[in-house]
Amino acid sequence: MLAEVPADDAAESGLGDVTSAVFVVREDSRVVAAAGYRRWPGSVAHLAVLAGVRSRGRGLAGAAASAAVADALRDHLLPQWRARPEPSRRLARRLGFRELGNQVSIRVEPNA
Repeated sequence: MLAEVPADDAAESGLGDVTSAVFVVREDSRVVAAAGYRRWPGSVAHLAVLAGVRSRGRGLAGAAASAAVADALRDHLLPQWRARPEPSRRLARRLGFRELGNQVSIRVEPNA
C-alpha cells in the first residue's frame, strides 16, 4: 500500500517507523488502510495512520487507527497523534483526540 500512495503521504503517515504490530483493513487481498504506533519515551504511543488513495473517506483509516489505539491502551501507553493535514486532524478528532498545541522541529547540522 505504501508504494501506491504519493511519497509525501507515505512519509507523513510514519508507517515505515512503527514498532508495534500494524493493524490493517483489507479488501480481498489488498491492504487499503493501515495503522500502528512507535513507542516514544514516557510511555507514549505515537500513531501512524494511512489509507490508500482510492479508499479514503470511507472510514477505513479510522477502523485501523482505532485498533492501534486499543492496542496501545492495552499496553498502558498514552496514544498521541501529530496530525498535520486537515483530513488527518478530522479523523483524530472523530476518534476522540484533542488538539493540545503545536510542535516545531529544527534540524541542527554540524559545521562542515
